[in-house]
Amino acid sequence: MTLDSTPPTRVLGEGARTPAKRLGVVVVHDLVAAIVTGEVAPGDLLPTESELSNLFGVSRTVIRESIKRIEEKGMVRVVQGRGTEVTAQRSWNILDHVVLSTLIENDATLGVLDEVAVLRAELESVMARDAAERRTESAVEDLHAAMARMHAAMEDPTRFGDEDIAFHEVVMKMSGHIIARGIAQRLVDEARENSARFRIATPEAHRLTVEEHQQILDAIVAGDEHAAATAMRTHIAASWERRRTARSDEV
Repeated sequence: MTLDSTPPTRVLGEGARTPAKRLGVVVVHDLVAAIVTGEVAPGDLLPTESELSNLFGVSRTVIRESIKRIEEKGMVRVVQGRGTEVTAQRSWNILDHVVLSTLIENDATLGVLDEVAVLRAELESVMARDAAERRTESAVEDLHAAMARMHAAMEDPTRFGDEDIAFHEVVMKMSGHIIARGIAQRLVDEARENSARFRIATPEAHRLTVEEHQQILDAIVAGDEHAAATAMRTHIAASWERRRTARSDEV
C-alpha cells in the first residue's frame, strides 16, 4: 500500500493543530504510529513532502526534519528516484523512546509490556546473579541503604517508586554489566512512564514489593547466585502481574 495516492487515514494528520514548537514532535509521533500500526507497511512509500505538508498543515521544512528523525530510528529509508520507503521491523530501533512508547500505546492486549517485563526479568536476573558473585562490603552497604529508604517511603507512592528503581540500580551497578544495564534501565524507564495506567500504589502492593526486594537482598548478601537470580526474576514477573491484573480489573 502506498499512501501517496490515498486520502488521509486514521493516524496521519489526525487531531487539532498544535503550537509551532511542537509540530515536529506531532509529525514524528503520528508517522511512527502509522508505521507501527501497519497503516503504512514495510515496502510502502510515505506520501511526498508536499502531501505530508498538506496533511499536517506544516511547512515542508518541518516535514523534512521529521522524516530525518524517523530515518534515524531505522523506520524509513530514502530510495533514490522512488521516495521514502518504510523498512522492515528488524531495522527499527525498538528501544528508541518514541518507537517503544508508540508500540505500547497502540497495543490494547498489553503484549508489548508483557515482552518488556520478560526481557527485563531475564536481564536483571543475570545481573542479580553476578551481583551476588561480585558483591563487596561497600556495595552491600549501598544495597542495605537502598532497602532502608524503600521502607521509609512506604507511605509515599512517588518516593517509593523512586527508591524501588534506586534499589534495582544498585544491583545493576554491583553486577558490573554495561550493555545489559543500559538496556534494562531503558526498559525500566519505559515501564515506569506507563505505570500511571496501572493504579496499584497501595500499602499491600508496597508490602509485597518490599518483601520481594528483601529476598533479593538476602540472596545477594549471602552470595547465593542462583537464589538471587530466581528472586529477581520472580519479583519482576510478580510485580508486572499485579499491575496487569489491576489494569484488567479496571477495563
